[in-house]
Amino acid sequence: MATAGKVIKCKAAVAWEPNKPLVIEEIEVAPPQANEVRIKIVATGVCHSDLYHLFESMNNAYPIVLGHEGAGIIESVGPGVTEFQPGDRVIPLFISQCGECRFCKSSKSNQCEKGWAAERYDVMSLDDTRFTCKGKKVLQFMGTSTFSEYTVLNQIAVAKIDPAAPLDKVCLLGCGICTGYGAAVNTAKVEPGSTCAVFGLGAVGLAAVMGCYVAGAKRIIAVDINPEKFEKAKVFGATDFINPKDHDKPIHEVLSEMTNGGVDFSLECCGNVGVMRSALESCVKGWGVSVIVGWTDMHDFAARPIQLIAGRTWKGSLFGGFKSKDGVPEMVKAYLNKKIKLDEFITHNMTLAQVNDAIELMKQGKWYTPILHHHSSFNVELHESKITVLKFGFCFVPQHPDSSECFSTIRSSCCFH
Repeated sequence: MATAGKVIKCKAAVAWEPNKPLVIEEIEVAPPQANEVRIKIVATGVCHSDLYHLFESMNNAYPIVLGHEGAGIIESVGPGVTEFQPGDRVIPLFISQCGECRFCKSSKSNQCEKGWAAERYDVMSLDDTRFTCKGKKVLQFMGTSTFSEYTVLNQIAVAKIDPAAPLDKVCLLGCGICTGYGAAVNTAKVEPGSTCAVFGLGAVGLAAVMGCYVAGAKRIIAVDINPEKFEKAKVFGATDFINPKDHDKPIHEVLSEMTNGGVDFSLECCGNVGVMRSALESCVKGWGVSVIVGWTDMHDFAARPIQLIAGRTWKGSLFGGFKSKDGVPEMVKAYLNKKIKLDEFITHNMTLAQVNDAIELMKQGKWYTPILHHHSSFNVELHESKITVLKFGFCFVPQHPDSSECFSTIRSSCCFH
């Protein structure tokens, strides 16, 4: 391509400082170095991890380009890259899969010893970056930075996908949908005929509902304080609905009465430590499994030891337990084969220029997954030679500081916060 080996100037939403609106800037994206690829981002999603960094995190990693839930096309490759070539359709990954470390070689984990998460977990980005703006170095959030028209990643953090996949849909598999779905299927290992409870009906929670349904659960109880979300949950397989505000007793007691002692599997998709405990206590003794899906690093969590002594299992799930480079292409195939849903998560279309308005909607808990379009032309055909971004699709889920509102503030993803 004509741009290979050259610095590309493009648009990106830059966070210059915490608690401030993002600014659409022209940035410079350097060519890929050894073992790196440069990607033209076609569509991207927003999950709460982005907002966490902007509004809640105490680190000072700025300026930075956020975004980690995207899909795009390889524009050029650096020396040593053999797996990819220009024109490949890909999804950037916030979890690497080097294939060589002890975690990658083990079937017990989807973590990796290489990449930003291993080296600079506290600031959620590497110090090395391919972005500059106004003469300043701009960090790449979670190693990805999909709020830019172009980005550069190491090849161990990129998944090649079926070229037939619509990038404005499968971008959602870069984080939130894999996170919720995999938490049910891979981590909880939901069994056919079982009873499940999903706490929180944001994008991750709805994906967890979908995972329970695909796994063959007989009864899937959706729990949220926003009754408007219940109809959407039905689409993904929920059978029962509980609004904690409708009851004068703890939610775990309500679930216990409904299920003869508790559910077989519960999934907490809020990132709220109080709800984590409720989800555990909602499980039946003897074999109940509760999975923490919503990520938070702000507070300690606690439970009575007897809850575990009685035979319950309490575990966590990162990116749904998927090994990233292997799992994401398989999820794309599952979508193309109509085994999982993606379109149903999308509710609104907006422009990239409205990114801050969209973030406000997300904070207010208004929508599941709005799509931001970068251009007014929606049906432009993709070609390798094109360097314009067709659309930006953002997955919005809110968070409020008041833990009593945790069910209406479900996050669209549970990545590293």
